[in-house]
Amino acid sequence: MGLAIVEEAGVTDVGRQRKTNEDSYYESSPVFAVADGMGGARAGEVASQIAVEAFQEGLDPSEGPERELVRIAKEANRRIYDMAREDESRAGMGTTLTAVIVGDHDVAIGHVGDSRAYRLRDGDLERLTTDHSLVEEYVRRGELTREAAEHHPQRSIITRALGPEPDVEVETLTFPAADGDVYLLCSDGLTGMVTEDRMGQVLRAGASLTEAAQELVGIANANGGRDNITVVMFRLGEQGGAGAEADTGEIDAAAVAAGVGAASSSGSGAAAGPRAGAGR
Repeated sequence: MGLAIVEEAGVTDVGRQRKTNEDSYYESSPVFAVADGMGGARAGEVASQIAVEAFQEGLDPSEGPERELVRIAKEANRRIYDMAREDESRAGMGTTLTAVIVGDHDVAIGHVGDSRAYRLRDGDLERLTTDHSLVEEYVRRGELTREAAEHHPQRSIITRALGPEPDVEVETLTFPAADGDVYLLCSDGLTGMVTEDRMGQVLRAGASLTEAAQELVGIANANGGRDNITVVMFRLGEQGGAGAEADTGEIDAAAVAAGVGAASSSGSGAAAGPRAGAGR
């Protein structure tokens, strides 16, 4: 018997220092995605929304999950690139994308940029993706330690994104699924404000994913909230087991910022799908 998604949660928040939210996310089992847009004149907001909307068109069952992630990301890239060429105010706009497709026995990830995917298994939080960023290149070449990279002034410069070029290389990975695994997708508004140790502490605390997502966003804002913050999480469990009916609650971003309880829907932005959101 395979595994099922037994719980999920998603939230996006503008943070403390930005006027607009250029993050978007998609949450429609078995697909989850986070996109962090960039560009002036609200172009980043448009780019990230295009990226997550591309998943609305569904999956081709004849293709494997990794190939589907590449196909959808490349289609989103083409749409963003074409829109930027047609509208000078959106020239150079782009977005990160970290997306997953959950199968019965494994989890496939497609990744472009510096949004991240993590997995909590047996109490250990592991980063599954590698940032496509300038400082990550420094780390790979041995010119910078991992600790120094987290505080480097050029840590936000990415080397790969959807939109700026007519084609894009999409990194894909597949991991075996296990009962109890918790996956977390996030924009750098979380990882730039909250250490991985602190993230692991929150996830190990045993709260619901809705409460954990709310707490992570709250910590990021308490630490300065320098960027938009987006968190999407899901938990895997045995099909037909206890709690196998997924808890799918989109969190009210305004409530998160205020430190109060979660609500069913913020109504704060256009939805890209059955469980999708874009902050405003």
